[in-house]
Amino acid sequence: MSVVIHDNAACGDARPTLSVLMPFLRDDPSDLLCMLDREAQGVGGRAELIVLDDGTADPALTARLTALIDALSLPARLITLGANEGRSKGRNRLAQEARGRFLLFLDSDMRPDHARFLADWVDLAVNDNPAVAFGGFSLLQAPTDTRYAVHRQMAARSDCISADQRTLQPEKYVFTSNLLVRRDVFDTESFDAGFSGWGWEDVEWAMRVSRRFPVVHIDNPATHMGLDTVEALTAKYEQSAPNFARVAARHPDFVAAYPSYRVAKKLKAVPGLRMIRPLFKQVARLGLLPPALRGFSLRLYRAALYAEAI
Repeated sequence: MSVVIHDNAACGDARPTLSVLMPFLRDDPSDLLCMLDREAQGVGGRAELIVLDDGTADPALTARLTALIDALSLPARLITLGANEGRSKGRNRLAQEARGRFLLFLDSDMRPDHARFLADWVDLAVNDNPAVAFGGFSLLQAPTDTRYAVHRQMAARSDCISADQRTLQPEKYVFTSNLLVRRDVFDTESFDAGFSGWGWEDVEWAMRVSRRFPVVHIDNPATHMGLDTVEALTAKYEQSAPNFARVAARHPDFVAAYPSYRVAKKLKAVPGLRMIRPLFKQVARLGLLPPALRGFSLRLYRAALYAEAI
């Protein structure tokens, strides 16, 4: 596989405390890079940016990002892969490239919700030395298009919750969208490259880590801009079913407490589930229904997929 690495002028002498690790595939992370770079003076050389193009194969985008990287004040590196290697492998590669004692995994479709987002992460790392910390995410800046109404409703209900709520099940609410990890912790437990497609590799990692290290939750949110249509969500859920089964087999004690697992176990006993399952998908597609009802039907569709996988 071809790998091209491009550093900006600030990268060479940098001695960062925090490495911001940002993978992307067929997205343009330019807006997020610019937003983070506005904090360059505030973090005083204590942060670097490492961006991984995981096989987009778009020379025009690569050229634009190379020029942007060169213009940033923060130390920054762009890694361009000739072929996609997947979510887990890509993030493991980013961690290997990092020079900071702390790693901040940040998805390219996130947007900081306040002007001290990066500085607050650096301060937390320096002052508290956490093993793992998740900052949460919001929908504050997310698009409000009707086509995203179901995903918005579902995310607001189950994902965009306070640190106090997330702390009740600390491993469940760990996503690579806004995740701080101390290097020695990641060296001990990296992402499982056996996961393929979309979903669950970050939660499974958190389950392993939480057995050995404390996982803390704070309110330092960023907006998840990448809301999906119902069609896109169903495709992701279909990809995630084998991954869910992998997690359930490895960590039955954790998974037993998850509503998605409990519903899947009940659905598994329903006769003719394979024939019923498409009806849940059809209901979720009906734009005339309230988003909450469509979201409920979509969760049933996901649970039915998981029922067949476990």
